Amino acid sequence: MTGPPTPAPPAPDDATTGPAALPADPDVRRITLDGAGIPLSALLAEPRHAPPRAVVVAVHGGGMRAGYFHGRAHPTLSLLDLGARLGYTVLALDRPGYGASAGRLPLGQGLAEQSATLAAALTAFADGHRTGTGFFAVAHSYGGKLALRAAAEGAFGPDLIGVDVSGIGHRPAVDFSRLSASDGRPNGSLHWGPLSLYPPGTFRLAGTLVTPMPEREVREMAHWPEQFAGIATRIRVPVRFTFAEHERWWRHDGQTVAAMTALFTGATVTVDRQLAAGHNISLGWAARSYHLRALGFLEECVTARRARLR
Repeated sequence: MTGPPTPAPPAPDDATTGPAALPADPDVRRITLDGAGIPLSALLAEPRHAPPRAVVVAVHGGGMRAGYFHGRAHPTLSLLDLGARLGYTVLALDRPGYGASAGRLPLGQGLAEQSATLAAALTAFADGHRTGTGFFAVAHSYGGKLALRAAAEGAFGPDLIGVDVSGIGHRPAVDFSRLSASDGRPNGSLHWGPLSLYPPGTFRLAGTLVTPMPEREVREMAHWPEQFAGIATRIRVPVRFTFAEHERWWRHDGQTVAAMTALFTGATVTVDRQLAAGHNISLGWAARSYHLRALGFLEECVTARRARLR
């Protein structure tokens, strides 16, 4: 899970002191991709002065949209801005059941179908855009589930560089029934953590990002722990997990992390911690640090691949 159906309650001064929504970045544009007949809306940022070194495919979590990776509460938050400045194309997709495909898929899709739709959309994207050394996935929460499954199934194609996921593990720390509080209101503490971790204005601006989680995703949530092992054993590219200091959805103690990484029998796995961050890392003050680390991991993967090919 990434976010509740509505934003978490704002900090006391958030409604009056936060900055207004920042102007749309002219270098970030909206596009629509064909996912085998299913329209997938997306945000696209491309480097200005040279072909891309690679394509970062950013995959949002449950109850959010692609704009999760283009936070507007502060200029330092956006992965799309940062990636394009560093020479990468960044493609942040609305997953099936969100954005342009919501009307076609009112119940959403399960992970297997989402993986197939993503594969078709990325093939269509590659047909019309330079991809450099290939695709690299940066994914959050439920989007991390999709990125891992897609990597296991070859949905990114033969040039997948690596997978960087946050807000996802293999053993939940809470019962999934805590998706909402007992009175039906969102349980914001699980998704956000301390409100001081986010710039002023975050929760007001998040109103344009959060959206109901499709029913099929909600129904599938409980099955992830049993699916994880079969997915992990099939992945053949480097994987990095990041757990926020205030991650409350997933267990990330040393014993659990060791058990998780042991399941990746065909891939190298790195596990990092992000201090001063809640579950929604890319909307908080820690976003720039996390995004730089993710892109640094991309560079490590490319360097290792080149060394193997020599």
